[in-house]
Amino acid sequence: MLIHLGSDHRGFKLKQVLRDFLEQTGYEVNDVGNIQYEKDDDYPDFAARVGEKVSLDPQSRGIVLCASGVGVDIVANKFSRVRCALVSDADQAAASRNDDDTNVLAFAADYVSEDQAKKIVSTWIQTPFSGEERHRRRIQKISDIEQKRC
Repeated sequence: MLIHLGSDHRGFKLKQVLRDFLEQTGYEVNDVGNIQYEKDDDYPDFAARVGEKVSLDPQSRGIVLCASGVGVDIVANKFSRVRCALVSDADQAAASRNDDDTNVLAFAADYVSEDQAKKIVSTWIQTPFSGEERHRRRIQKISDIEQKRC
């Protein structure tokens, strides 16, 4: 599985930790930036890169990070076929996959430890989509909304 990573300066350290963790676990990682710490960079640039990559390749997934996680979550969800979730624990990560088939994970780098982040990522990657009719129906409604928007 290919996983795209992107973060601004506030999520940079945690992104590096997660990149190394994912690579050591055997996943292919595409780090879309920022590649070096820059205190004046902007999260929309990196979250948009991840959102675009996942939108164009539905088999891939993404992880986006900023201080609160909210900004990157908003940006990633602007892209068609992207279902990004800002989660704070492994149970919520599992529910986001099981119920909503999320393909991008947003992190609040200021509020999650490295160990928590690793556990969340592991759970999120390993949890399959349930495929239940009610969940498929709801995801289809989201897709319908994407098609209607101006």
